[in-house]
Amino acid sequence: MFIDGKWVDARSGRTFDVTDPATGEVIGSVPDGDADDAHAAVTAADAAFGSWSTTTAHERADLLYRTWELLRSRSEELARLMTREQGKPLKASTAEVAYAGEFLRFYAEEATRVTGEWRPSARADQRFLVLRQPVGVAAMITPWNYPISMLTRKMAPALAAGCTLVLKPAESTPLCAKAVFELFEEAGVPAGVVNLVTAEQPAPIGDVFTSDRRVRKLTFTGSTEVGRRLAGRATSNLKRVSVELGGHAPFIVFPDADPVRAAKGAAALKFLNAGQACISPNRLYVSKEHEDAFLGTMVERVSRIRAGNGFDDGVGVGPLVNEAAVAKVADHVDDAVRKGADALVGGHRLVDEPYDRGHFYAPTLLSGVRDDMKIHHEETFGPVAPVITYDDVHDVIGLANDTDYGLAAYVYTNDLGTAFRALEGLRFGIIGVNDVNPTSASVPFGGMQDSGIGREGSHDGISEYLETKVAAFAL
Repeated sequence: MFIDGKWVDARSGRTFDVTDPATGEVIGSVPDGDADDAHAAVTAADAAFGSWSTTTAHERADLLYRTWELLRSRSEELARLMTREQGKPLKASTAEVAYAGEFLRFYAEEATRVTGEWRPSARADQRFLVLRQPVGVAAMITPWNYPISMLTRKMAPALAAGCTLVLKPAESTPLCAKAVFELFEEAGVPAGVVNLVTAEQPAPIGDVFTSDRRVRKLTFTGSTEVGRRLAGRATSNLKRVSVELGGHAPFIVFPDADPVRAAKGAAALKFLNAGQACISPNRLYVSKEHEDAFLGTMVERVSRIRAGNGFDDGVGVGPLVNEAAVAKVADHVDDAVRKGADALVGGHRLVDEPYDRGHFYAPTLLSGVRDDMKIHHEETFGPVAPVITYDDVHDVIGLANDTDYGLAAYVYTNDLGTAFRALEGLRFGIIGVNDVNPTSASVPFGGMQDSGIGREGSHDGISEYLETKVAAFAL
């Protein structure tokens, strides 16, 4: 672990193994931290806050630029580490490393854009000055599905704002987190400014993050169930909170859309990261008149997607994260088929060689999905595309909104009016209109309802780490 500028073991001396989800092979081990280690990391971050928060914006920007340059120079080895530890195809890992770099560069620039302002007063002899200053120590919990970019998306704005931080990565992908912290160390981050605690059991670390009064901000990306629990504890102690949680994204193909183009987009997006993405489309609504063309293109595309080890040429879908993930996907598919859906492609776990040592599920296309099936209401988080046909275009927005989640949604249409009505009517934080990549470091990322609180990316992302202070001057 990285605490107060030093690489240290857990105080207990315990470690835990990290395995390759494609082969089951042990690829490393890391310290198994607990509450004592988390307290030590918070102590280091708190001690460093005074000096770090008073550095100039240009000094903080320079650190982020240096880290970005190091990340770019190590992009190949970082991508290979990600594929080995997380499982995604090497091409996707390479793209994620580049995406992670975008946050470092963007917030290096954004650090110099945090400004105050003069506000007018009703009194002639009074002036107001508004300041924006760092909130304090930020505690961060990051997920396994994007094990490098989710770190920089949180760390970069916090550091740009002048906060210090303690980060606990997902227990499945601590080696990627260690590699990111090595970049910050080499870039010259002062002792205590960034701290890393690894743990096989996350609950004790979360308890410290939500209860220690020195932690003033908690940010979490992960499941809605865990996020709700952490946010409840943190807000009861009046901490600032931002949580990016689950999704159940609708993908709507309107009657005026090109169904072949829409199907190509759906196939490309749905199986990205083996469907293990919170913005992955989970309900594909296709107008009845486009059903044949859409499904025909999807069958062709999904049938060509090859599952396997992310290092193998031509692999488009890697392993799922663990056995529990495979079991959930299988349960959703089996439930749907049992209730009348058709598995046009896939529909089964991959168990023969070379899949027998990993956590693989075949890329799957389901048709005839109805609202009495689990997959219609629950986030699958796997390589399954469920297609739902609809008759009445006036009802489809209501169908899409029939969920407690509100992260991402996708719309295919050739009509500007339809696009705007969908944009305004859908209760989701991110909308892709004829676009399956509606994310960037420069735009807000986050959802509504059970998909979370707060935003990451853009100037909104740095605002999550800033407090507002007002000074009144009598002249």
